[in-house]
Formats: sequence, structure tokens, C-alpha cells
Amino acid sequence: METRICQNCKNDFTIEVEDFNFYQKIKVPPPTFCPECRFQRKLVWRNERTLYKRKCDAKDHKEMLITMYPASFETPVYDQKYWHGDDWDPSNLAPDYSFNENFFKQWQKLFLLVPTPSLVNIKDIKSDYCNFTYQTKNCYLNFASDMNEDSAYLYHSIENRNCFDMLGSRKNENCFQLIDCERCYESSDLMLSEECINCNHCYDCRNCQNCIGCFGLRNARYCIYNKQYKEDEYRKEVEKFKLGNKKFRKDFEDNFKKLLQRHPRKFSNSRHSVHSIGDYLSHVKTCNDCFDVEGPAEDLRFVVYGVTNLKNIYDGYAIGMNIENSYDLFDAGDNMSDTAFSGNLWNSFNCRYCYFIKNCSDCFGCVGLLNKKYCILNKQYTKEEYEELVPKIIKHMNDMPYIDSKGRVYKYGEFFPPELSPFCYNETIAQEYFPLTKEEAIAEGYKWKDRVERDYKIDIKNEEIPDDIKDVDETIIGKVIECSHKGTCDEQCTEAFKIIQSELQFYKRMNLPLPHLCPNCRHYTRLKQRNPLKLWHRTCMCDKENHQNHKGNCEVEFETSYAPDRPEIIYCEKCYQQEVY
Repeated sequence: METRICQNCKNDFTIEVEDFNFYQKIKVPPPTFCPECRFQRKLVWRNERTLYKRKCDAKDHKEMLITMYPASFETPVYDQKYWHGDDWDPSNLAPDYSFNENFFKQWQKLFLLVPTPSLVNIKDIKSDYCNFTYQTKNCYLNFASDMNEDSAYLYHSIENRNCFDMLGSRKNENCFQLIDCERCYESSDLMLSEECINCNHCYDCRNCQNCIGCFGLRNARYCIYNKQYKEDEYRKEVEKFKLGNKKFRKDFEDNFKKLLQRHPRKFSNSRHSVHSIGDYLSHVKTCNDCFDVEGPAEDLRFVVYGVTNLKNIYDGYAIGMNIENSYDLFDAGDNMSDTAFSGNLWNSFNCRYCYFIKNCSDCFGCVGLLNKKYCILNKQYTKEEYEELVPKIIKHMNDMPYIDSKGRVYKYGEFFPPELSPFCYNETIAQEYFPLTKEEAIAEGYKWKDRVERDYKIDIKNEEIPDDIKDVDETIIGKVIECSHKGTCDEQCTEAFKIIQSELQFYKRMNLPLPHLCPNCRHYTRLKQRNPLKLWHRTCMCDKENHQNHKGNCEVEFETSYAPDRPEIIYCEKCYQQEVY
């Protein structure tokens, strides 16, 4: 074990024995940035939600694209279907490697020449305004979500149908505003709940039906605030809440939140997690400092948002489907091994410092390649030439490192410098997990996108939005509605939004009032209801005498994403299980 000083934040961080073993196994040097700074550095390369319109740069193409790249971006942007085709060859732009110039500067020159796809929206059907999605059908403004249908405003959500405004949820149908829920139907405003039907404003409820304002229930029906009612009594009481009216719904939500504060929270939201430390983990083994990983997964560390068949990986974000023995990746998957310091790559092996490649192996510093092998900066080599040149380049990266504007040194083993990213800090998801002001971002060496003046002709002022869904008709479809934040927040506010046809029909059927925030601001509101991607060492707060696992105060210790200064009552696993109903 060794303690080092992060060259970015200057704080101490520890490299454990097992960490050194991992780095040695995949033949990379130990990092010089701490885990949190490594994560932030990687996120600066991923723009999910900031979309633009620009002309396709492919030959003989004149169509306008929905894209994550602004018109000012120098690199050519292609329609994604054309980019994935065989009608162009990025290897034609390949330079010879120069030992007189730093590797990252050479890579940047190539990066600015090779066309990039407009979006990462694979196998979509009528879902033009989605990004980082897979097999999406009839969806609108979904991000980092796969295999959804007839849905909108989803994030990190999978296999949902006819759902709106979701975060971290899967296999739900006809649902609204779910956070980390599974297999629910005709429900709204649920958190950490499973297999619930016709439920509203519930927390950690499972296999419940017709429950409202409840928490910690199991196999319950017709409950309000955890109180049992007969069916006819329940329906009469629910009608009194007038949840289709924004004011009455807000009053109900505030009351529910006060009641929920009295209910203890389990220290971790993980399930089927063996010898693992983190949060929102499912079916994993020996995964530490990880968040939002759905297994099977084994031997991971510092991985966030990983899905299915992952093994022996460090420092990953948005990775999935059969990856092993890899390091420092984002947006990667579909059968990969022995890959590091790369992003936006699929089905590739033994690659380093690559960006937007597919079906490649033994590539170093490549951009935009498909079905290639033994390439360096996109230039083709023989196997023998490649294996002779790569060690020389690694040595050259160490002898002539890249030094950024803040004096941070990038040798072999460090991810791409953030200042080479095509995106500004507040265009990326780094702003979601590590929010900064413009002054703070610039001081740390990041680019910043100033707010563009939007000359929207507002059709409906925010205060003019009808409170009750019963007072809304189809004339509202397509109208420009003012967001209540009016661009004053740092949440990528679009200042205005529209209601689409399927959305209005959904609100009517579910008896939901119209939103007063734009989709981006609603997204940030949901994010704030989740715990941060950070852990604190704490002790169980239970002091109940009727619990079988302790006498007096419970002394079980754990790592949790609930900070010590938060108001929630935090229990260990055994104490919490004795509190659910």
C-alpha cells in the first residue's frame, strides 16, 4: 500500500496492494490523479444532453443533423448511419508517427481531421433526439438509456415502455417519475420500489398495489401513509388529494417527505452484493468504490454505470456487455478485453488511447476506425512493425510528456487531457456529478460555454400554465412554454419547452399536472434525490431495544453514500430489515 499526492487536487490518495497487482497485470503504471479527479477528467469527454443542429459534412450530404457537436466544432460530423457504413475510410488521414512532437498533440491533430458520428444512438427507430442509447423506438430526449419504447425524458433507464421522466429504472410500463424502480405498472413518483401497481409517492415498497404516500411496505394493498384502508374507503380518500392539481399535489408531496424523514434508510441501496462496497449495486462480487453496476460483475473498482458480464476492470463509466481486463474507459462495450485510456469503442481488443472505434484490435492512438488491426494514429502496420513501434511510443510519451495549461503532466498511463475534449465543461455530465461555476471551471483549466441568448417567443408564461390537468386541452401541443428557472440555474436549462402529443395523453390518463420545468431542469431535480457517488464511514444509528441483533445502540460500521451531516436515520442491513412492514 502506498499514499500519493494527486497532481490535480493535491489531496492524498491511497493505492492498495490489489491495485498495484491490477496495474501490473494489464501493464500500466499507477495513476498520478486520485480516483475522484480521474473520474471527473473522464466525464469531460461525454456530452449527453446538450444537442445542436448542424449540416452533415459527408460528401454530397446536405441534411441537417441533430448532434452533440456545435457548428463551431472543427471536426467533420457525419450522419451516424453513414459514419458506421463503408463509404469512407478514416485511414486515409493517417500520419506517420513523429518522435519530435508529443503524442497527445499528434493525436489531437488526427482527432480534428477524422469525421465523428453526430450521436451515439444505435439501432434507433424514430428517436432522433436521443443520445447514448441503443435499440430505442419512438422515444424523445432519452439519454444513456437502452431498449425503451414510446417513452421520453429517461436517463440510465432500460427496457421501459410508455414511461416519462425516469432515472435508473427498468422494465416498467405506464409509469412517471420513477427513480431506481423495477417492474412497476401504472405508478408515479416512486423511489427504490419494485413490482408495484397503481402506486403513488412511495419509497422502498415491493409487491404493493393501490398504495399512496407509503414507505417500507411489502405485499400491501390499499394503504395511505402506511395506514390500512378498505378498498372503497381508500378510493374516497385518494380522490380528496386531487393529485391532478399542481398545488394540491405539491402539498401532498411536502407532507410525504416530512413523514419519510422519520423512516430509517438502509445504509446501501445494493442487493445481492458480495464483498462489495458502493451503492446501487446488483448481483456483484468484490466490487469496491463502484456505483450503479448491474451484474454479473466481479473484481471491479471505481466503476460507475456498468452493465452485465464485467470482470477485472478499474475506472470505467458507462461500460457494459462482456468486458474484462480493462482500465480507464467510457462508453465502451459489446465484447472487449485488454483495452485502456479510450472512449466510444465497441467490440475491440488490446487497444490504447482510441476514440470512436469498432471491431478493432491492436490499435494505438486511433480515431474512427472500423474493422482494423495493427494501426497507430490510423496508419496500417504489419504485426511485427506494430509490436516494435508501440514500446518506443510509450517511452517517447514518458520522455516527452504532455503538459497542460495548469502544469499537469500526462505521461503514458494517464487518460486524455480534458483540454483536448471537444466539449465545454458545462456541456458534459461532469457538471452533473461535479458542478462548478464558470469561474471555478476556468480556474481548473476547463472550457466553459457561455449561455446563448435565446430569442424564444413564449406562448405560455410559467405562471399561466393551468394548475389542473383537467383544464388542459390539445391546443397546448407545440406551444412554447416558459421554464420556471428561466435560464437562471446551472442545470443546462433550455429556458422553454414543449409538450408533445403522447406526453399530453399520458398526463391525462395518469391524472398528472403539467410540468413547470424544462426536461433538463427536471432531470437535475431527480438527480438531487439520489445520493452522491461518494462514500463515508459511519455507524448504524439504531438504538431500539426490540431488535434482536444488538442490545443498546447498534455498533455495526459500514461505508455509505449518506453523508454524516444529512438528516436521514441510517441503519445497517439487519436493523433495517426489522423496520420494513
